[in-house]
Amino acid sequence: MTRKVRKPAPPTRLERENTNDTIYERIYTAILEHRLPPGTKLVEERLAEIFGVSRARVREVLNRMAHEQIVDLYPQRGAFVAKPSIEQAHDVFEARRLIEPAVLRRLIENLTPERVARLRQQQELEIDARRRDDKRAIVRLSGDFHMLLADLAGNSALARSMRELSSLTCLIIFLYDAPTATTCRADEHSEIIDAIAHRDAPRAEKLMLEHLQHIEGSLKLDAASDDVDLESIFKT
Repeated sequence: MTRKVRKPAPPTRLERENTNDTIYERIYTAILEHRLPPGTKLVEERLAEIFGVSRARVREVLNRMAHEQIVDLYPQRGAFVAKPSIEQAHDVFEARRLIEPAVLRRLIENLTPERVARLRQQQELEIDARRRDDKRAIVRLSGDFHMLLADLAGNSALARSMRELSSLTCLIIFLYDAPTATTCRADEHSEIIDAIAHRDAPRAEKLMLEHLQHIEGSLKLDAASDDVDLESIFKT
């Protein structure tokens, strides 16, 4: 007697629509827009239900995000949106100060009118978000500007590095935001674009370093002392 082989069920509409890349981008955007704060638990079963896919598919996406340091994976505990430490925050800004001037130099060496236009278009989106006071969009678009610089520079390794560093910066801003903190000032982006358009690499690099310093300097990245003066706390 011939045994019938059961054919796998055809993929549902949600499964067809929600590819791994789609799921990744939706989670990634939610993190960048601070809708998923640092430390949020990303429950595989719940995400699988939301996206209409298997837990294995969700696990693949979370593993990818963990590789990019956007998500932390803990055995027996699951996946959580990353919570960069103060030391990691300083490391991120140090890396950006080394990488972004190189991005600018390469972009200016390979500059075209079309690339300048792309930067101007991106800046218009950010200005519009600020006009609407859409804080989530401002955070995302500010990070997108720096990633676009790397994409237009034409070096895939630099682009990957900038994507990771920009994502971590968004998490850092959420964690260590001071009352006066800013993601990125729109006027500073405009000045950087102007320097690029004029092919003035030294000025573009100088503006970028000042820009990164302004962001880092507006955050509360002073490590708290481990020594607690109990007497001062309980003194009456």
